[in-house]
Amino acid sequence: MPDSERPDVFRRATVRQCAVLVGGLGTRLGQLTADTPKPLLPVGDRPFLAWLLREITRFGVEEIVLLTGHLSERVEQALAGLAALLPRPVRIVLSREPVRAGTGGALRHARHLLDERFLLCNGDSLLDFNLSSLLADACADGPDVVGRIVVRPVEDASRYGVVALEGDRVTAFHERPAAAGGPAPGLINAGIYLFDRRLLDDVAEVCSLERDVLPVLAARGVLRATRGAGYFIDIGVPEDLARAQHELPARCRRPALLLDRDGTLNIDHGWVGTRERFEWVEGAREAVAMATARGWHVFVVTNQSGIARGLYDEAALLALHAWMADAVRAAGGTIDDIRYCPFHPEAPLADWRRDSDWRKPAPGMILDLLQAWGLDPARCVLVGDRPTDMAAAEAAGIAGRRFPGGNLAAFVAPLLAHAADQ
Repeated sequence: MPDSERPDVFRRATVRQCAVLVGGLGTRLGQLTADTPKPLLPVGDRPFLAWLLREITRFGVEEIVLLTGHLSERVEQALAGLAALLPRPVRIVLSREPVRAGTGGALRHARHLLDERFLLCNGDSLLDFNLSSLLADACADGPDVVGRIVVRPVEDASRYGVVALEGDRVTAFHERPAAAGGPAPGLINAGIYLFDRRLLDDVAEVCSLERDVLPVLAARGVLRATRGAGYFIDIGVPEDLARAQHELPARCRRPALLLDRDGTLNIDHGWVGTRERFEWVEGAREAVAMATARGWHVFVVTNQSGIARGLYDEAALLALHAWMADAVRAAGGTIDDIRYCPFHPEAPLADWRRDSDWRKPAPGMILDLLQAWGLDPARCVLVGDRPTDMAAAEAAGIAGRRFPGGNLAAFVAPLLAHAADQ
C-alpha cells in the first residue's frame, strides 16, 4: 500500500532546526551583561544557553542557529564550549545582524540559513514544556497555516500582552489587561514558535516579531497556538537569575525511562531492521508520550546483531530509528536518545565480529547514556522483555523491570507514578 493511502502515515513531526534569539542587550542585569551576553551567564555549572539547548535537542533538533547582535564575538567564542556540553552531536551556526534589527529583523538577516520549517525561541528564558505537543499539533495543520506559537496561562496577565484564541486559531494580540479589581488571568506568548519560511514574507529588515509580524499573521488567520504549562524562568532580572541557579539544574536533571526495543517497543519478529517489518507493541507510543509529559527522559537501548549477521545495514537501522522517533513525536512524546550495539562475537560479517561491552547483558550502552546525559542512576529504570535486559540494568546500577507483554503504557504508568511519589 503506498504511503499516501496508509492511515498511520502522518506529516513529519520532527523539526531539524531551531533558531535562538541571543542578541538582547540585557540592560536590567547591569554590569553582569557589560561584556557577557545574557544567555551566556552562568547558571549552575554551565551557561544558561547550554541548559536551553540541551532541552531543545531532546526533541530531535540537529542544528541550532544563534541569532546574535550585541556582543556577537563573545557568542562566537563560546560555540565550541556550548557544543561540548550537549549530550548529542548538534551543529551550531551563527547569524549576526548587521544593525540592531529587532527580533523579526534578526530572523530576516538569517533567512539564508533557515530551513523550510524551523523552531524559534528566546535565548534568555526556558519553559519546562513538552515540545512534542507543539510538533504533534503542527502535524494536523493545513497548508494555509504559517506558524504556531506556544501560549501559557498566567494568573495575572496585567504585566503582559495577552493572546486571543478561537479554538487554536490566534485571532489577536492585546495590550496588557487592566488589573483593576484583582488579578486578570489570561494566555500569554511563551516565546516558543514553529514557523515555515513563508513567515519571512512579512518580516522587514528591522522589525519586532511580537509587535509587527505576529499581529499581521493573526489578522490573516494563518497563526495557530498550542497551550503549554509548567515551570518558567526568565533570567532577565537579577532576582530571577539568582533563582535559576538552583531551580533550573534541578528541573533539567530528569528521571529517565530506558526501553529495550524488540519485544518492548515493537513486536519481536526477529532482527527487525526496516520499517516494513516494524510493528509497534500496543501502547508503546502512548507509554513514551506519558513519560515525556511527566517530565522524564526516554532512551532506547537495543542489541542489533542483525547488522553483524548481514540482514540489514547500519544505514537502514538509522533510518528506522529516525522514523520511530518521528512517530513518537507525532504522538506527543519524544525519544531523547538511542544506543544500539551492532556487534556479535560469532557474527558472519568480520567487521562486526567481536565482543562488546555495549551488548546486553553488558551495561555499556546504559553507562554511556548515564555519562552523556548526566543521569542519576537512582532515578533511572530500564524496561525490557528479556533476562539480558535485567542483567544489564543490574550491572549499570539502575532498576530493571521485566515487561511480560501486553500494553506497554499500562505497564509503565505505575512505574512513573511510583517514582513521582518518592
